[in-house]
Amino acid sequence: MGFFEFAAGNWRDVVDAAVAHVVLVVVALALATAIAVPLAVLTYRHQMGRTAVIGVAGVFLTIPSYALFGLLIAPLGLGNAPAVVALTLYALLPIIRNAVVGLRSVDPAVAESARAMGMPARRRLLLIDLPLAWPVIITGMRVATQLLLGIAAIAAAVNGPGLGTLILNGLAKAGTPFGTYLAIEGIVGIVVLAILFDLGYVALNRLSISRGIRD
Repeated sequence: MGFFEFAAGNWRDVVDAAVAHVVLVVVALALATAIAVPLAVLTYRHQMGRTAVIGVAGVFLTIPSYALFGLLIAPLGLGNAPAVVALTLYALLPIIRNAVVGLRSVDPAVAESARAMGMPARRRLLLIDLPLAWPVIITGMRVATQLLLGIAAIAAAVNGPGLGTLILNGLAKAGTPFGTYLAIEGIVGIVVLAILFDLGYVALNRLSISRGIRD
């Protein structure tokens, strides 16, 4: 049996695994963004604060994925929980760093003009600072997404969902054609998802960023 015949016979399993992979990545990315952007807002004006936050997020990113997933088994067990927590921690650094860079790159003259007009600090943040920093924040989310798509495959080691299960099952059957086919399906699936997510971010850029800011 060739690869394409094998793929035609289990394409539903591949689709189900791909959907689970997407859900896992999106949930972790949403949690990381909800944590990272407020941290950036709180610390971007203070050197010690932003250095500490970026440093801690950087430490998470240096932990080998197998080690982090393994460490999370004791408090969280197997399945979705350790996978989501680990991916959230891995996504923090690129989003925090880009959010800080974006907020610090806002032209002080723009903020000063809003302040002179009597605009409160919270409204300046919501209506001026964050919209102007949004293109850089999106770039951080884009980098985090591509990172998570690959690392999410390791979640299969702790019974997490996604295309990693195909790769892990394939490696367990190493030396057989079916094992190779399973691994290829998982790898190709992740590559396809990476391309689709990237196209999605291109569309998000066009829809959520005004032409004046993009140009």
